[in-house]
Amino acid sequence: MHRVGKTAAPKKPATSKSSLIPFPFERIEETFDSGRDLVCFSHLRWDFVYQRPQHLMTRFAREGRVFYVEEPQFGSSQTKLSMRVDGSGVCVVIPELTDDTPESRASIKGMLKGMFSECRIRNCIKWYYTPMAMAFTRDLPCSVLVYDCMDELSLFRGAPRELTDYEAELMRRADVVFTGGFSLYEAKRSRHPNVHPMPSSIDVEHFKQARASLKEPADQECIAGPKLGFAGVIDERMDIDLLANVADSHPEWQFIMIGPVVKIDPAVLPGNRNIHYLGQKSYGDLPSYIAKWDVALMPFASNEATRYISPTKTPEYLAAGRPVVSTPIRDVVHTYKDLVRIAETPEAFGKAITDSLEERQNAKRFEEWLTRADRFLANTSWDRTWEAMMTLIDSAIATRDVARANAS
Repeated sequence: MHRVGKTAAPKKPATSKSSLIPFPFERIEETFDSGRDLVCFSHLRWDFVYQRPQHLMTRFAREGRVFYVEEPQFGSSQTKLSMRVDGSGVCVVIPELTDDTPESRASIKGMLKGMFSECRIRNCIKWYYTPMAMAFTRDLPCSVLVYDCMDELSLFRGAPRELTDYEAELMRRADVVFTGGFSLYEAKRSRHPNVHPMPSSIDVEHFKQARASLKEPADQECIAGPKLGFAGVIDERMDIDLLANVADSHPEWQFIMIGPVVKIDPAVLPGNRNIHYLGQKSYGDLPSYIAKWDVALMPFASNEATRYISPTKTPEYLAAGRPVVSTPIRDVVHTYKDLVRIAETPEAFGKAITDSLEERQNAKRFEEWLTRADRFLANTSWDRTWEAMMTLIDSAIATRDVARANAS
């Protein structure tokens, strides 16, 4: 069984100078008795937007050690692994390289081998979000190899040309593959015999706080309503033309955009006076912003980068009790069509917002919608998703053990 009982997360050690092993990991090893480690290789920075990897890795950190290995950073004065333990108990590992050259990147392999030895990593689950990590991790030992394919990274802007080849290798080596949504599952199911859809889930109680009378943050409080909000990464997946057109047509509405701007020039974002870019906010602060929105928005573009996305923010908005208007993202339509208003053109999007605002003024209709949303959310949570994943991982480990025994 994978559940060994909750164990207190290790205390964060005193700040120390970065080096290969900047503090004694024996402290962490003595804290846990699960006999299991997880080493995760991700394209997302741990301190970036709190999303799928953070939800899943913090759950494993309750019962075992987690090493979250980010992609390398360049410009360091020396080649090293920077390691720190997050407040959740996850050890964040960053390869710091002097420059971006094949020689520098090749050093990551040796540093990770040293980490495995020094930290006595054992019974390891190797967990991949980025296929690019195959270049320097394929020889690291493990008891099971997991590919959690949360996005079709090859379709994102700036994707490395070799990513497709590395993913093909990762699919060959993986014991179990998870996908971040149903459309991505359909795209991957024929490429591996053990693929399972695991749509991103929801911490219901966290976002339900938005239904209470929370104090509105100062940078949003000064904006007059009605307030229409978006919280997430602002990148090439955003339909900025649709956003600009709807804002032009409805100067009486205020559009609140929360999140970092990445991979696009901020100068191309619409500069309407009723669009407010408030920047990235902490996961803990999101309910206090959403609580004052009248409608939550998902104005995604229809392009290669959005073909397989399954936005985590859909159930988050519903748990917060906000009516949702979205463009026709396939997984949103498939899963939430009875709870979310879908609109594609600026005119239809504006009408859907108007209808949502009117529904909020009709107490009976709004309560009926909220009841349906709560009924749907009752069957989903990150805990359930994690339990389902671990059951499949345990099964994959057992299969490996049988194959090893038969071969001996």
